[in-house]
Amino acid sequence: MKGLNQMTAVHTEIGNYMQGKIRAEDIRLADFLPAILPTEDDLPCDDGEPMETWRHKDQMNLLTDSLTAYWKNSRRYYVGGNMFLHFRLNARKKFRGPDFFLVTDVDDRERKSWVVWQEGMRFPDVIIELLSDSTRKTDKTEKKELYEQVFRTSEYYIYDPFSFEFTGYRLSGGRYKTVQPDKENRIYSPTAELWLAVRDERLRWMTVDGYILPSHKELSEQEKQRADQEQQRAESEKQRADRLAAKLRELGISPEII
Repeated sequence: MKGLNQMTAVHTEIGNYMQGKIRAEDIRLADFLPAILPTEDDLPCDDGEPMETWRHKDQMNLLTDSLTAYWKNSRRYYVGGNMFLHFRLNARKKFRGPDFFLVTDVDDRERKSWVVWQEGMRFPDVIIELLSDSTRKTDKTEKKELYEQVFRTSEYYIYDPFSFEFTGYRLSGGRYKTVQPDKENRIYSPTAELWLAVRDERLRWMTVDGYILPSHKELSEQEKQRADQEQQRAESEKQRADRLAAKLRELGISPEII
């Protein structure tokens, strides 16, 4: 009976939060036994369904990988994509999380899924959904309302990897206000303190100075390119030195004494 009463109390606390009656910091989950709440180890983390296309997957990986490569361990944050996000204890439908989401001021540890009551009732601060023919309507209506009214996510962006449609929404007074890209096809993210910009048919993170954040793969390719250029420069220097030495010998001068 005690366990049942505790579970009822948990449902009440989370329900009050979802209805806006209390703040996240007022939820007293620590007062309840941790064992009665399911964790990421108890909840599903994968439904086996792949992303819409390879381009969608590549775009998601680019957003997550480039941001983690740039920030590294400079701050506390978690970046996730296409993973389950559990926010209701009695959900009839398992909710797959956004294509990309960022939560600030949390530990960057490996997670099987994002479980809000396991994370101190933290919801994503930034969400990006990649539009497709099958998700476009839901992303613009049902999910937009969910992120606005329940998640209260401060920044929500939608992007189509094929048509390059790009729109932002910023929470103001409890409602989303539309933010359109500027003439350079970019929108500033106050949370990340970076631009989101469409460049070369892909959505990229960009600094205020215009530096496009490279992914780990791109960083490796840049490093290899620099190494190849250095090797070519060294070989050119050697060839020039060899030609000079040969010319000196023709003149009867030993290169070793110069």
